[in-house]
Amino acid sequence: MSEEIQTPDGQVQLVVDERDMKSQFANGYRIYTTGEEVVVDFGFNMLNPNPANAQPQMLFKANDRIIMSYPTIKRLSLSLAQLVRRYEDQFGPIPIQPGTGAGKK
Repeated sequence: MSEEIQTPDGQVQLVVDERDMKSQFANGYRIYTTGEEVVVDFGFNMLNPNPANAQPQMLFKANDRIIMSYPTIKRLSLSLAQLVRRYEDQFGPIPIQPGTGAGKK
């Protein structure tokens, strides 16, 4: 796969090697920060099937960790905000709370 990207010096062809890419599902994340980087753990939230006591527990099964610089996380943040804006313009507001279907008000 390739695409054109704009750089200060002009356009450059970006070639993406997807041969070793893996796909994971995530419905949750956890963020750690340092002075130089942002660490994002992606994973799956679910009720703990084996709680230590009778009280219900939420379990976060972390699957993947991505470590990025602050400039990279800012570019990702801007790209995701633009993606959400386009989706909501087409389909309506995305609820943040679970169990409130997309587009419902």
